[in-house]
Order: sequence, then C-alpha cells, then structure tokens
Amino acid sequence: MKLRELLEDVQVLACTADLDAEIKNVTYDSRKVTEGSLFLAVIGFVTDGNRFIPMALEKGAVAVVTSVKPETDIPYVLVESERLAMALIGRNFYGKPAEAMTLIGVTGTNGKTSSTLLLKHILETVKGAKVGLIGTMENLIGDVVVPTERTTPESLELQELFGRMRDGGCSHVIMEVSSHALSLERVGSVNFSVGAFTNLTEDHLDFHKTMEAYCDAKAMLFARSEKCVANCDDPWFDRVTASAAGTMLTTSVQNEKGLYAKDLELLSDGIRFTAVLNNETVSVSLPIPGKFTVYNALTALGCALQLGISLKDAAKALATAKGVKGRVEVVPTPGKPYTVLIDYAHTPDGLENVLSSVRGFCKGRLISVFGCGGDRDPIKRPIMGRIGVKLSDIAVITSDNPRTEDPMAIIENIVEGAKEAGEHYVVIENRPAAIRYAMDIAEKYDIIVLAGKGHETYQEICGVKHHLDEREVVARILEETRN
Repeated sequence: MKLRELLEDVQVLACTADLDAEIKNVTYDSRKVTEGSLFLAVIGFVTDGNRFIPMALEKGAVAVVTSVKPETDIPYVLVESERLAMALIGRNFYGKPAEAMTLIGVTGTNGKTSSTLLLKHILETVKGAKVGLIGTMENLIGDVVVPTERTTPESLELQELFGRMRDGGCSHVIMEVSSHALSLERVGSVNFSVGAFTNLTEDHLDFHKTMEAYCDAKAMLFARSEKCVANCDDPWFDRVTASAAGTMLTTSVQNEKGLYAKDLELLSDGIRFTAVLNNETVSVSLPIPGKFTVYNALTALGCALQLGISLKDAAKALATAKGVKGRVEVVPTPGKPYTVLIDYAHTPDGLENVLSSVRGFCKGRLISVFGCGGDRDPIKRPIMGRIGVKLSDIAVITSDNPRTEDPMAIIENIVEGAKEAGEHYVVIENRPAAIRYAMDIAEKYDIIVLAGKGHETYQEICGVKHHLDEREVVARILEETRN
C-alpha cells in the first residue's frame, strides 16, 4: 500500500517522505520494524518513540510519522496528533474493517464486561449472529478466544483485530471502551452504531486526576455513536450525555423513565424483574445474582432495542444466559456448609455493590477478602477499607496486585479507612493465606466473597506476574483439609 493511501483523512502538517513509497508494514514498536515499514513515533508514558527513529530507519523504515518535527534530514510525516494519526493509518492499512460490521461500545466504571457478554448472548440467540467481543476478560471471535492485554487494545492492534473479526465472518462487534482508550485515541476513527454508559464511580484518578475529567473522557463515546443507551440513575448522567449526538434511550431502576425495571426479586441464584418500555412490559430472569445484574441487563436490553431487536425477544434470550466468570461466581466447595464467591470488584462502588447484594441473600455471616491494586489511584484505598469493614461481618484485608508498590504500604492505606468502620477485620498480606483463613473460620450459611481478582489468574508482585487462580486456591485448601 502506498504511503499516500495510508494517510487518507490524516491531518498532515508537513511531509518530506515519498508519498508513492510502498509500505509493507506499520508499527510503533522499533523492535518490529522491517524493510519497507512505516514507523509511528508515539510519545508514551514510559518512553518517547521519537528516540527510536534512528534505529527504525537503520532497520529499513521507509518513513516515520511524528508530532515532533525532526531536526535532521529524514523522510517524515509531521502530524498534530501522532495517536490519532496512528488510528487512522491503522484503519487504512487493514482496509477499514470496522465499516463492514455493526459496532457497539460500552463504557463506564463497572458493569461493562457483564453487559457486553449479555448483549453478545442476545445477538447470538435472537439473530444467530457471529459476534466479536473486545473486553477486559478476553477477546472473542465468535467462540474463539484471542488473548488480550488491555480493555481496549492500542489502535493498530484494534484495527488488526477488527480485520480478523471481519474475515472471520463477524457481523457485530461489541467493545468495552475504557476512558484511557477514548483519551488516547485508541478508538480514533471508530464510529459506533450504539454507545452505552453503565455508571461512573471513582477509578483511574491517577490518570485523569479529577472525576470531571474522568467523566468527560467517558462522554467522548457518545460523540461518536449513532444511537445511545445510558443509565439515568447515575449522578453523572447529565454530564456524560451532554455531548450525545444520537438517539438516546435511558435505563433506570429508580425512576419510571425510558426502559425501566420494576418488581425486582433479588435471589441467591439470580434475579427477576419486569422490564417496561412505554406501554410494553416483559418478565426478565437471569441466573446471576445481585441488583447490579438488573442494571447490566437493562444496558444489554437497551442496546438490543437500539439495534432493532424486540424487548420480548431480547428478554427471552436473557433467560438462557450464563453467569460471567469472576462476577459473583460460585466456587465449588463440596461437603462444606458455607459458600465461596469470586468477584472482580476492585473499586469502592464495585465492592459496595457486591457486598450489599450478597448481604441481601446471606443467611449467615458475610466474610470479605479484598485488597487494592498498586500503581493505581491511592485515594480509593481507605474508602474501600471503610466499605469492606462496614458491610462485612469479618473483613480480611490482603494484597490484590501490588505491582511495583510495597504490599504492606497499600494495606496500611486500606486500614486507615477500615479503622473508621469498626474492629472486625484482620490483615493477612499473603492472599492464599488470607483465603485459607476465611475458609478456616467459615461456618454454616456463611458466604465468603473473594473480591478484586475475578477472572484474573495471576498476581503481580514487584512487577512480576505470578500464577494465582483463586478457584485453584480454594480447591487446594479443600483437598488439604480433607487429607
């Protein structure tokens, strides 16, 4: 493909490169540069791609794309935003794959994964569609798993993934769209048929600094969506939808607005409610417990409606949906009188939601095991400590993913808030040991909630990922106690 073709829609400020040069490969990683490559000099958080321009040219790059005018005589394309340019170049290089499919984007702090998986199930059940999924847990092309590193991949990888989904026969793609992806143009050039908003609570303030900036990043999804679905119960609803250009469908549990739920039944093995839209009512049931499941179901139903699926058909499909791995997931504990649940809750709101929901059907004591991630917003740590102790009969404060931070320093931050809520907590830094303690003290009808890891099967300590699957930990402890 010629360079001029790759630059379609890219705002070029200056160019010294041969626009008719044939480009064989596009990359922002100098290690992947080969003869005939176009090198994208991206300014990152850790390093500046402009530092590697000499290496890229030496390895055979035809030209470089940069937002910093080179001081030497080299073939370059100067752009205002190298990240937006990368998104557009990626789109062009892979043949505009997204345009061949219907794209649905879901953003918010919590509920994205569950909402996208529920919508995928609806589309497959009602329309018989082959659906691509891009999200936190995994990327899917139909039922084929594609490994993932980020909630939303970097724009080049995203466009390549779109291409694989198009070539694999996908008619629809459902994406979790993170605030980082919107801020850093990972979804630059991507337009959505439907954009959905679940909720907004404190998270990623290490990156966005303020809740207002975090909200405004999320709001960028609606500016590029033809139709919209948004939870109007959320206090950030007005701000996050202010830039919405498409047709809006609101969802609610608290108000009789738009698509709303009434007659809620929160059970230990699922939820039931009546969904209402205008004069139409349908019964909805899902084998996933928790009030937040009602909100996630409404988001999925709302997206289905915006895609032309009837409320009746969408609700019928949800009845056969399965629970999501790591979201209020029941771990087998044969022969034990207590229950162990795994949930991904790693934000104050997420922890409060899952503990409040479990409290609604717990007949014994509620024992929580949780921590906070390192190298992330430290402000939420005492908040989570306060919530965990307040809503649990016994809280076991432990490590999550300390990453490069000292695990005990993180725990001390959590304990600051825990002390304000009471004294019924213990600190056990080692996470498997914390799980063992919770299981050792559990009695009949107690429920243990292992919060924070969810679907993850690793723990990152000192920058190194160690295998840690909490399902295996529970099974191992049960085996050892039997022996």
